[in-house]
Amino acid sequence: MMGSAVVLRENPQLLMVLSTSLAVLIGCVLFLVWRRGGSAPSKPPEKPTPLVKEEEEEEEDDSGKKKVTVFFGTQTGTAEGFAKALSEEAKARYEKAVFKVVDLDDYAADDEQYEEKLKKENLAFFMLATYGDGEPTDNAARFYKWFTEVEKERGPWLSNLTYGVFGLGNRQYEHFNKVACTVDEALSEQGGKRLVPVGLGDDDQCIEDDFTAWREQVWPELDQLLRDEDDQPSSATPYTAAIPQYRVEIHDPSVPLYEETDPKQNGQAIYDIHHPCRANVAVRRELHTPLSDRSCIHLEFDITDTGLTYETGDHVGVYAENLDETVEEAAKLLGYPLDTIISVHGDNEDGTPLAGSSLPPPFPGPCTLQTALARFADLLNPPRKAALVALASHASDPAEAERLRFLSSPAGKDEYSQWITVSQRSLLEVMAEFPSAKPPLGVFFAAIAPRLQPRYYSISSSPKFAPNRIHVTCALVYGPSPTGRIHKGVCSNWMKYSVPSEKSLDCSWAPVFVRQSNFKLPADPSVPIVMVGPGTGLAPFRGFLQERAALQESGEKLGPAVLFFGCRNRQMDYIYEYELKNYVDTGVVTDLVLAFSREGATKEYVQHKIAEKASYIWNLISQGGYLYVCGDAKGMARDVHRTLHNIVQEQESVDSTSAEATVKKLQTEGRYLRDVW
Repeated sequence: MMGSAVVLRENPQLLMVLSTSLAVLIGCVLFLVWRRGGSAPSKPPEKPTPLVKEEEEEEEDDSGKKKVTVFFGTQTGTAEGFAKALSEEAKARYEKAVFKVVDLDDYAADDEQYEEKLKKENLAFFMLATYGDGEPTDNAARFYKWFTEVEKERGPWLSNLTYGVFGLGNRQYEHFNKVACTVDEALSEQGGKRLVPVGLGDDDQCIEDDFTAWREQVWPELDQLLRDEDDQPSSATPYTAAIPQYRVEIHDPSVPLYEETDPKQNGQAIYDIHHPCRANVAVRRELHTPLSDRSCIHLEFDITDTGLTYETGDHVGVYAENLDETVEEAAKLLGYPLDTIISVHGDNEDGTPLAGSSLPPPFPGPCTLQTALARFADLLNPPRKAALVALASHASDPAEAERLRFLSSPAGKDEYSQWITVSQRSLLEVMAEFPSAKPPLGVFFAAIAPRLQPRYYSISSSPKFAPNRIHVTCALVYGPSPTGRIHKGVCSNWMKYSVPSEKSLDCSWAPVFVRQSNFKLPADPSVPIVMVGPGTGLAPFRGFLQERAALQESGEKLGPAVLFFGCRNRQMDYIYEYELKNYVDTGVVTDLVLAFSREGATKEYVQHKIAEKASYIWNLISQGGYLYVCGDAKGMARDVHRTLHNIVQEQESVDSTSAEATVKKLQTEGRYLRDVW
């Protein structure tokens, strides 16, 4: 049902969604329109184009001012938040400059326009996150591919550009901040002038402190570029960031709740992170045996007649809900009943924007507080420092307010690291420690609880085998945190307790979308392949084997295929055991090599089995074969990489430097591919 006419008049964003306007804001709002009990989001509109026109008009209006562009490449919103924070403070410091925050994906329609527009930039900053195996974020992928492939022979074509780069990464991963470092170097090589050294944000510690330290290097340099001699230095104008806040309406219980409408699905819909597709849970089953004290779920999403398609090796993004117990705890801490009906707005009642421009688009409403907390609020991750500042501003106990301010300050860096980061204290745990902090709902959703993000999974099926299903293989995240709290992963627990359509017509469903991957089988099925996938790392290889079986059935000649699989104990967690044995029997898998880490006197892992077959494996790769690795990036993938390095060194009788060069060459050729997390 739609909201009342009064609510619609007071909520222009909602009206725009319901009328499928092509305004810029709709692309951001629609991805939030989802969930159990509703229907699929409507077919998304074409990507709006007025952005370019608006920017041109802005340039004309402010032609007397220097222009600064702040680009971002984000996966979870943090890089975007930093870009907006940098811009907001810069606006306060430099009145004679105009700052624009730009999504890299929206910057240009094609490669030619990227080049044309980038040549016109004089001063720019790039906030760039790295995820996975050193990959750019989805919204930066197109720019990154183009920019890193630009011919270097063309000379210093960016000589007019002064730039700064801040990277967002995690030092636990092998390719720490690869994207930011690569772009920083490429900008310099192509003539750009580096304003400050590249910032290397580490999310394993406190990335906000890293950003603050980098930002403090920026201001003195910008003073030289954006201030006149008679201007006061920026240090003379202290800046305090405003705490963002939505305007929230609390409605009478009789107000109709917002519900998605069910569009006709014509098979031509385009789905992505901003426009997910409703998919029912068709099948759910446990993959571990009753002897196991852990859990691994096989789940199948039904995509029949949705228009959503995928390829073998792709990823699926899943928007899940917080558990009921988590939602109830959050409402109790906030001091509001779960059945409170609210609407969240990013503008004033007269339609003018709220102060500041860092607010993400509001989620649709009216909805109950229960719905808002379940679908849109990240409640279980440790809070950022900015969230502590917001909590402090609404703490009635002066001691609690002071403690929160200290934890968020530079002086409290070590204590924040130990008490929150290392202890993995969730937002709700922190709020429980400071009971006098009762933020308004507008502050809570804008400044304290980040937006709940999709979880990504390697698809464990092939469309050649299951064209109307997306299979997921998910290990349950459930166990004690350092504080003693039992941490329950949002999506894995949702999957664990989901109701499949094979058991009930009132089945569970989730908004999902497909993210393309380069983790693909060779175009020629006769080319040898080596697959390494312990635990749930088996997922994409199950899709590979389904595809090979389909090719075999169609008469294609298959090349050798070696699969290294590992788990703890064959009696407990040997997932898809009978499928794998059948693939061996039919010749889809040439060699199945198993490593059981908890069966013998010593632990044996897949890297040990690879080392045992060094000559055989290197012979296959030397014949043009492909090596695929899927699983844990911090442990297994590193160990396998080290093993491969040693194999090359021994089999080719070369030194360490030459061996690593050979491994890098395999990666460059696309014959050593990793799908890691």
